[in-house]
Amino acid sequence: GPNIERLAVQGKAEIPMPQMFKGAGGYDFSYSGLKTAVINYCHGKEQKGEAYNKADVAASFQKAAVDVLVKKTIAAAKEKRVRVVTAGGGVIANGYLRNTLAAACKKNGLRLVLPEKRYCTDNAAMIASEGLIRFRHGEFADLTLNAKASIPLSVVAD
Repeated sequence: GPNIERLAVQGKAEIPMPQMFKGAGGYDFSYSGLKTAVINYCHGKEQKGEAYNKADVAASFQKAAVDVLVKKTIAAAKEKRVRVVTAGGGVIANGYLRNTLAAACKKNGLRLVLPEKRYCTDNAAMIASEGLIRFRHGEFADLTLNAKASIPLSVVAD
């Protein structure tokens, strides 16, 4: 998040980090191995009594996280033959991601459309604020309510 970005700008992305690709040809990826690599790196340094630069760790983590996201995005755009790429949510508020994605889109002849940073908020915060509004209006769901990630907007747009 923002704390990683603030720290990363003070560091150098020189610590080797794993690329988080899952399987060949698909667009799935996971950051769990990357997070584990950071924990192991820091823990290993601490166990040996060696110092490490937190800003370098943050910069290396950020670069690895952004690189996989950008590579997968460009690959998907090429395969699906789209000419315009867009992104949203809290992640796209990251300046390094915005700049790296913009450069990759330009290099590949793709148009990038991004919302202003002020509109790039965390979806969890948006969901929680909607829940608070409904709570204050006395609107409650019964115990049969279930999460559905792919619910059409037309169902909830009242």
